[in-house]
Amino acid sequence: MKRIITLGILIILCFILQSALFPFIEVSGVIPNLMLILTVSFGLMRGRKEGMLVGFFCGFLYDLFFGYAIGPYMLIYMVIGYCNGFFHRLYLVEDVLLPILIILADDFIFNFATYVIFFVMRNRLDFGEYLKEIMIPDMIYTALLTLIVFKFFVFVNKTLKRIEKGSEN
Repeated sequence: MKRIITLGILIILCFILQSALFPFIEVSGVIPNLMLILTVSFGLMRGRKEGMLVGFFCGFLYDLFFGYAIGPYMLIYMVIGYCNGFFHRLYLVEDVLLPILIILADDFIFNFATYVIFFVMRNRLDFGEYLKEIMIPDMIYTALLTLIVFKFFVFVNKTLKRIEKGSEN
């Protein structure tokens, strides 16, 4: 129960930071995707099921407040969270390189899916411009933020595991 409450608070906190604070620290019109970092982090640390659930709620909030319809972002975040759960067995707590590489790949996938859903469907086909102006700066900015935020998520996960083990005994 504590894990669910903590994850709910983390999702809401990350959403508030991403939507209210991060627009003030944008670089080249790009803000880092904290919701994606949260989804990737818990997919890596806890596995497919939890990654998918965190992705579902992150995407639902994103769709609810910024989307045209409920579903596109929710589906993207869910798939990313689920797929990151496959790397759960390869993940080591001390390793920072794997989460950075995965966040770069996931951010590319997220932005590409966003491009397909929201731009190609409207016949805006300038992918080179989108890649240069939005995708690459977003990937770099999100990867840099991952270096800072990921350690906090690891700390939260370790604390939750310790609490869960204490309640089992």
